[in-house]
Amino acid sequence: MVEPRSFRSLVRHLSRAVRLKCPVCGKAPLFTPWHRVRSLREWFAPLDGCPYCGYPYEREVGYYLMATWAVNYGAGSVMGITIYVLLEWLFDLPLNHLLLAVVLPVLCFNILFARHAKAIFLAVDLFFDPHDRDGGDDRGNVTDEPPPFEPSPEEEPCPEPAVLR
Repeated sequence: MVEPRSFRSLVRHLSRAVRLKCPVCGKAPLFTPWHRVRSLREWFAPLDGCPYCGYPYEREVGYYLMATWAVNYGAGSVMGITIYVLLEWLFDLPLNHLLLAVVLPVLCFNILFARHAKAIFLAVDLFFDPHDRDGGDDRGNVTDEPPPFEPSPEEEPCPEPAVLR
C-alpha cells in the first residue's frame, strides 16, 4: 500500500531516487548496476519493476519522456547557461573555445544524469499520483507479451511438414 502524501514521504521518495532505488520500498535497484552495463539501452532503460514490492517502474510506453525532456535536458540547459555566463563574465575566450567549454560538460552531464532524472521523475510521480499494484503475481515484471500458447490436452499436435528433396 502506498503511504499518504506528506513532506516526509516526498523526502523519502527523493532520497531513494538519488540512490537509484525503488521509490516505494528502497530495496531494489531501478537500473542495471553501472559495472554490469553492456549497452546504451541497459544504461538508459530502467528495469521492469521491483522484485520486492512489485511496483512497476514504467506505467506505460513513453512514461519517461517528461523525465528526459524536462528534468534531464532542463538541468543540462541550466548548467550550460551558467557555465556560459561565468566564462563570458570572467574570461575573454574565443567563440570555439567557449562553445567547447560549454557543450562538452553539458553533454557528459546529460548522459550521466539521465538515470537520476528518470528516478527523480518516478519519485515525484509516485508522490503526486500514487497507485497500488494490480494484484497480479508478476512481482512487478510488466511485459507486453501475451502468455505462451499451450494447446489443450484434447488437441493433437500438428504433424511435422514433409521435407521436399
